[in-house]
Amino acid sequence: MKPIGRTLWVVPGGHIPLYSTGKEPRCTSNDSLSVLNATDRDAHLQITIFYTDRDPVGPYPLDVAAERVRNFRFNDLINPEAMPLDTDYAAVIESDVPVVVQFSRQDTGRAENAICTTMAFPGE
Repeated sequence: MKPIGRTLWVVPGGHIPLYSTGKEPRCTSNDSLSVLNATDRDAHLQITIFYTDRDPVGPYPLDVAAERVRNFRFNDLINPEAMPLDTDYAAVIESDVPVVVQFSRQDTGRAENAICTTMAFPGE
């Protein structure tokens, strides 16, 4: 199979909603990534978070096994620093092998849940 994806991805519009309704953790408001690694090598990702009013934070390491997909929530990023809620951010995702990245937001702040999904922006 030909390599699928890129080694650099950007999510410019991050914002983890502050409020949630429903049972946790399934109904916790969150931003998340789905990462497809279709290569025959494990992918080692580094995520750097950029903010509007302070220095970038990272890298946050994330591994995705060869020929697998991994979903994770930005809410779960805690080292080197926990992600703040209700704060605008952007994420730059760098990988040592080509991957495909999809960004999603689940906002359960009201009883009418909202889900938004889009592809991250692929870099060169």
